Amino acid sequence: MATKAPVEKKCKEKKKILIVDDYLPTRKLILDALNQFSQYEINEAENGEEALQLFHKNNYDLVISDIMMPGMSGMDLLNRIRETNPFTAVIMITGNPTTDLTVNAIKKGAVDFLTKPFDIDDLLYKVDIHLREKAMLVGDSAEKIIQQGMLKDKTTELSKQGYIFDSIEDSPLNNEIIFEQIAELALKLVDGEVCSILLFDEQDNEFHPKVIKGGKEEANRNYAHSPTLRKVFNEVIERKEAIVINSNKHPEIAPSLICAPLMIRNTILGILSIRKKKNREIFSKNDLHHILSLTKRASLNLENKILYESIYSNIMDILKSLISSVQARDDYTEEHSQRVTDMSVKVALSMNCSAKDVESLRIAGILHDVGKIAVPDSILLKPDKLTLEEFLVIKNHPTIGENILKPVILLEKERKIIQHHHERWDGKGYPLGIAGNDIPFLARILAVADSFDAMTNNRPYRSAMPVKEAIEELIKNKNTQFDAEIVESFIKIL
Repeated sequence: MATKAPVEKKCKEKKKILIVDDYLPTRKLILDALNQFSQYEINEAENGEEALQLFHKNNYDLVISDIMMPGMSGMDLLNRIRETNPFTAVIMITGNPTTDLTVNAIKKGAVDFLTKPFDIDDLLYKVDIHLREKAMLVGDSAEKIIQQGMLKDKTTELSKQGYIFDSIEDSPLNNEIIFEQIAELALKLVDGEVCSILLFDEQDNEFHPKVIKGGKEEANRNYAHSPTLRKVFNEVIERKEAIVINSNKHPEIAPSLICAPLMIRNTILGILSIRKKKNREIFSKNDLHHILSLTKRASLNLENKILYESIYSNIMDILKSLISSVQARDDYTEEHSQRVTDMSVKVALSMNCSAKDVESLRIAGILHDVGKIAVPDSILLKPDKLTLEEFLVIKNHPTIGENILKPVILLEKERKIIQHHHERWDGKGYPLGIAGNDIPFLARILAVADSFDAMTNNRPYRSAMPVKEAIEELIKNKNTQFDAEIVESFIKIL
């Protein structure tokens, strides 16, 4: 799945993970993969003894350990961990798997078992799921129930439901990527081998493959044209319900198949189909339950995006008309807004902002001076320095811009960015005089880009400042006017 990193500087306790493997490349592979996520605090150890010392010093939420290591083996380490803290999740990995080894590891308390070489995405998925499970099992009463073995299945189910919700909720605006992520998530949830999403053309009664993950390329090309599968697809369309087939009669299906509809307002958009489990077992009721949760959540998400895009398009057309009225009076505003937007987006990407936040910043950048529509030409286009009274009028434009967007619920985040893009880190800005982290993070990015562009471009009342001097001005005003971290990122992308 797409990696995510929080944008707002929120104080959320990080999950502690310990990686144990005597083979450095494997340790580094896992470490690099987990370091993509800011919510993890990660340590590493090259043997069991070192790992145990770290474990006694830190309350780890999860341990990922190799089995075959010199000195203390992974199984011995697992025993010691269970003695110290039986509620730490432990994932075991090995290059020489056997059934007895796997069973023994699970019996001794390992929550999962991976075979080298493993799929790093599969590891990330398991890490996420098992940390979610652990987060649910908090408190003495929960611990007593765990000891009775009554809560494990329920927490697994809830963890997977939460994972489905978060993965689809945070999916980017690009529908092509959404379909890719739905297919990848479906395979992870049920340990499937091949997942296909086919869009349904009701007029021609045809199925068009949109995404196919896993399996052999040649077999995938003919997938939508199989007569047997076509009958199954038609039944799903007719019934508007999911179907599970566990049969060895048809080579296209054996040993198992799940087909579920993707629907928008009771209309079939397409079908999600999963064939075979990697371990060749048949799909269970729980597997079907997870796929239904996924397709329902994905369908709702796609429907919301279609509705959002329609409304958003109409609103943006209206707002662009307002911006045009400002630009008709002052050509600088249009060019300035575009430059500020471009620079702000680059900074946001360099600071690992999410796709949603980058899009919000893109919108706010274009609209950040919309409030200048209420500033008279005599002030907006004045070729001389502004008087104090005239500057007070100019200072109203963030509030006016925020008021213009206030009725638009869809642009609530963008409205706050626009309102606060002239606040200062030391609290001496306007309109509210808020300071530091109280200023929205994206507004702080916009403030740096806005100031830099204003300094480095000609205005009727002054000439442009050289880029080098403008950079020096940004540096000089770190932790007074600007967020120092953002200034540093901004300078790097220049």
